[in-house]
Amino acid sequence: MPLDRQTPRQTLIEMLNVYKARYLAEAAVAERFIDFVGAYPRCFERDSWAGHVTGSAWLVNAPGDAVLLTHHKKLDRWLQLGGHSDGIGDTLQVAIREAEEESGLGVTPLSATIFDIDVHEIPARAEDPAHFHYDVRFALSVAGSHEFQVSAESHALAWVPIADMTTYTQEESVLRMARKWLSGAGSS
Repeated sequence: MPLDRQTPRQTLIEMLNVYKARYLAEAAVAERFIDFVGAYPRCFERDSWAGHVTGSAWLVNAPGDAVLLTHHKKLDRWLQLGGHSDGIGDTLQVAIREAEEESGLGVTPLSATIFDIDVHEIPARAEDPAHFHYDVRFALSVAGSHEFQVSAESHALAWVPIADMTTYTQEESVLRMARKWLSGAGSS
């Protein structure tokens, strides 16, 4: 008898339902995310112009008191590391891949549970129309050296003390992750 295997979309919807139950104040965003993933079979593809799922990393140093942010070239803002799924339905693996590619660091997940979600509009650029990123964020830690390398996607990278996050950014989703981390939500 064959095993029933969940699709990546079903797995993500289950993870989002767990997230929604944990963060009741974010239930509306979680529902929007769940509705999107349920309605768009190609949600992990970059050319899904209704939007697409992306994976991001809240990458902390070994003591857990600083996070690695990127001064993103295209958006010209300090943000967490992350990027497109490019057809990969395992968003944790996407977050790990993007963190490693954008920093040159080895990383390890602190949990397979979603740390944060965000839905944000990406402005039109070149041939790409304006669209939404449905971003799934995971808490990761550096595995080994903290000496990063700046990739072509960034103006700069910086280890930012989490308690002083507002010195780098006023981006609400990044500040929300800082608040979550400081409240102890990152490793469960």
